[in-house]
Amino acid sequence: MAALLYIRMVLLLVSLMPRAAQPALAPPTKPTDLAALFAFKAQVKDPLGILDSNWSTSASPCSWVGVSCDRRGHHVTGLEFDGVPLQGSIAPQLGNLSFLSSLVLSNTSLVGPVPRELGGLPRLQNLVLSYNSLSGTIPSTLGNLTSLESLYLDSNNLFGSMPSELGNLNNLQSLRLSNNDLSGLIPPGLFNNTPNLRLVRLGSNRLTGAIPDSIGSLSKLEMLVLERNLLSGPMPPAIFNMSQLQTIAITRNNLSGPIPSNESFYLPMLEFISLGENQFDGPIPHGLSACKNLHMLSLPVNNFTGPVPSWLAMMPNLTRIYLSTNGLTGKIPMELSNNTGLLGLDLSQNKLEGGVPPEYGQLRNLSYLSFANNRITGSIPESIGYLSNLTVIDFVGNDLTGSVPISFGNLLNLRRIWLSGNQLSGDLDFLSALSKCRSLKTIAMTNNAFTGRLPAYIGNLSTVLETFIADNNGITGSIPSTLANLTNLLVLSLSGNKLSGRIPTPITAMSNLQELNLANNSLSGTIPTEINGLKSLSSLHLDNNRLVGSIPSSVSNLSQIQIMTLSYNLLSSTIPTGLWHHQKLMELDLSENSFSGSLPVDIGKLTAISKMDLSNNQLSGDIPASFGELQMMIYLNLSSNLLEGSVPDSVGKLLSIEELDFSSNALSGAIPKSLANLTYLTNLNLSFNRLDGKIPEGGVFSNITLKSLMGNRALCGLPREGIARCQNNMHSTSKQLLLKVILPAVVTLFILSACLCMLVRKKMNKHEKMPLPTDTDLVNYQLISYHELVRATSNFSDDNLLGAGGFGKVFRGQLDDESVIAIKVLNMQDEVASKSFDTECRALRMARHRNLVRIVSTCSNLEFKALVLEYMPNGSLDDWLHSNGGRHISFLQQLGIMLDVAMAMEYLHHQHFEVVLHFDLKPSNILLDMDMIAHVADFGISKLLAGDDNSIVLTSMPGTVGYMAPEFGSTGKASRRSDVYSFGIVVLEIFTRKKPTDPMFVDHTNSGLNNGKDALRALSHGFELGTQVINRYS
Repeated sequence: MAALLYIRMVLLLVSLMPRAAQPALAPPTKPTDLAALFAFKAQVKDPLGILDSNWSTSASPCSWVGVSCDRRGHHVTGLEFDGVPLQGSIAPQLGNLSFLSSLVLSNTSLVGPVPRELGGLPRLQNLVLSYNSLSGTIPSTLGNLTSLESLYLDSNNLFGSMPSELGNLNNLQSLRLSNNDLSGLIPPGLFNNTPNLRLVRLGSNRLTGAIPDSIGSLSKLEMLVLERNLLSGPMPPAIFNMSQLQTIAITRNNLSGPIPSNESFYLPMLEFISLGENQFDGPIPHGLSACKNLHMLSLPVNNFTGPVPSWLAMMPNLTRIYLSTNGLTGKIPMELSNNTGLLGLDLSQNKLEGGVPPEYGQLRNLSYLSFANNRITGSIPESIGYLSNLTVIDFVGNDLTGSVPISFGNLLNLRRIWLSGNQLSGDLDFLSALSKCRSLKTIAMTNNAFTGRLPAYIGNLSTVLETFIADNNGITGSIPSTLANLTNLLVLSLSGNKLSGRIPTPITAMSNLQELNLANNSLSGTIPTEINGLKSLSSLHLDNNRLVGSIPSSVSNLSQIQIMTLSYNLLSSTIPTGLWHHQKLMELDLSENSFSGSLPVDIGKLTAISKMDLSNNQLSGDIPASFGELQMMIYLNLSSNLLEGSVPDSVGKLLSIEELDFSSNALSGAIPKSLANLTYLTNLNLSFNRLDGKIPEGGVFSNITLKSLMGNRALCGLPREGIARCQNNMHSTSKQLLLKVILPAVVTLFILSACLCMLVRKKMNKHEKMPLPTDTDLVNYQLISYHELVRATSNFSDDNLLGAGGFGKVFRGQLDDESVIAIKVLNMQDEVASKSFDTECRALRMARHRNLVRIVSTCSNLEFKALVLEYMPNGSLDDWLHSNGGRHISFLQQLGIMLDVAMAMEYLHHQHFEVVLHFDLKPSNILLDMDMIAHVADFGISKLLAGDDNSIVLTSMPGTVGYMAPEFGSTGKASRRSDVYSFGIVVLEIFTRKKPTDPMFVDHTNSGLNNGKDALRALSHGFELGTQVINRYS
């Protein structure tokens, strides 16, 4: 603006000059020069009219603004405009100004390319086109400008590679191409023929590859700026042996390797070195100690190791040391306290130990001090409070203890203090001292051990305070209303304390507040209706308190709100309608409350929402179809409500969704096929609803598990998870015949056989109900040591391995007395396995029945647990039915096995002194001895019914898919009938030699069988009748 005013004043003076002062006859200017200047004028808009008002044909071009000529006025030698908004493009005709030595058009709002015709100006010495919006590539013709001394094309939109022809500019002294979009390599020969270069600025581009070694030939180089590129490889060692070099700025590249520190390191004129955000390693080079002119040492975000050099204290002109984010070790050097001229010291993000030297109180000029994220211990020295020029203190993430020094009240220039993540303690009296710091804008003290109440005088802190963060301490009492005095506060965060009482109404008048976080306290009462006074609020966190009542309708006026979390409170009533109209809202969490009512049909107006959690409330009605309009949604949880109706097909339009939970509602109908098209959906939970029909294929359903679908009894089409294929009408007739005719006949035969067998047993061995085992029975267990088990199994060799499962392995062993046993060794890394050991011992410790696998002994210590069981030479019933196509079992053997199992279950259910529910009855848990007598095994997940209880409710889902009773899968309630159901499935499997998950059983429930259940009811009823017969004749 000053330049424009100056130009206008010059034009005014020129226009007011008397004619007599002007030459009577202007010397003629070369016609080609005049034509070039008019072409230039024609291609700029000249919005201020500077050229229109001055570039007149009646006057010599040598008198025009921005134009200079040779002494005779025949040739234009200069065209210079700096900071004048010409707007337009550069005319190629300027290439005809053959005597032009200086072309300066910087900051003139020019666009378009750099004309290649400019390469035809043999006398050009200065080409300055900086700070415009020029685009295109750098013309290679510029390499013809052999007289050029300054080439400034920085701060434009130029792209492409750097022309190698620029290496021909043997008189070049300054090269500035920074702040463009140049890419590719720095031409290797760029510096071979430019011995006069003093300044090279190529920063803020996208240059790749290595720094050319030829840069070492620039003996006059004073400034090298290559920052903010993609350069890689090591630094050429020659760079550190340049006697005139004053500035090295190479931050934000991918350079690596150590910095040379031998006799070749010679930078006597170095004043500024910045190598940050690379991958340099090794120690900080000792050669820098000879750089007595060094003002700034900046090496952050690298991999430097070793201690902070003590020789830094011998650098007389050093004012700034930035060594953060490296691997530096050792202690903070006390010697640095001698650098009394130091202005900034940043040693954060290293591995420094020890305390803060009290001697640092001598650094009276220090304005920035950071030791953040190290391993600093001890207390904060009182002397730090006397560094009157300090503006920033950052001690975050250490192990500092004690209280905050009251001397901090002397830091009148302090603007920001970060103390979070330490072990600082004591009350909050230091806030009174900080109230003297009237420039203070930030106080951060989270994750410490501060206690006591927030004092009322907190409202006396600096009126320019913007951030007050004190999360996760032990602060008690109520929130002082005087906080409202901090009218410029932007962030107030007090979460994770022990605050109580109500939210004070006065703080709702803080119109500049953007974030209010009071979560994880014990606040009570209601949310103030005046909350709409927080006009700038974008983030509100009140979750995990004891707030009651409703959300005030005034939240509708929080026009800037983006995040609202009110979960885990006692809030109730309906959700205000206006809340659903906040188009800036990105995250909404109202879970774990008692909200009721339905979701609005226009919920799709929340166009920015990405996370919504309304779970565990009492919301009812349908899921609105407008949910499909929420294209930014990533996480949606509506679980544990009273929602009904179908899942809208529009949910398949949530293209960004990753997690979707509709579980534990009353949703019905089919699962929309469109859900399979959601590319990013990885977690889907539809369990415990009333959904039916075929489960879609592809997408998230390719890896979905039973846990995500359980509790929907009419789903089909996922046999790998125990949910059978959907019904095929072509084969229904034969299967119905099997289930309705053959199986009832088998059941009837089983009942008759059971009765006959029991009558025979009654005559042969009449006995009464099994008595409770005596003390003698309990001491008859063999005592077998761990070492004997090792010998018996050849150190648990795989040659003796009988099988393996989730809880451990089973080995065959031969004891010292040559008896053969089975040893079940538990997996001690699995807590569930350990529990199963205790459960199985409890279930069988007093069980005495010929059809239960007998525990011979146990072996248990802190590192080893095993059950020693009877060995069953004929393996499991599952082996006989399914291994290698199955082995032959006669019909009588099948009946005998079923009778054995029935008697074992009847004993566990009715004759054992405690009712034992097996929970996992299946062929693999039915073992056969030498005489093909069946023994029920594996009581690792069994349960005992207490007292006279007839059922038990479980939170987990033990058992095997296909054998679990349907009511257990849907409600978690189990009883004797659960085992009866499993027994019926086993009977069906014996006589059909088909597993319950076989495709022949269609239209199944989550437990694997026909939804009609005619045959299963008959089997279960038959077992109960058989049990009655056994009881009657026993």
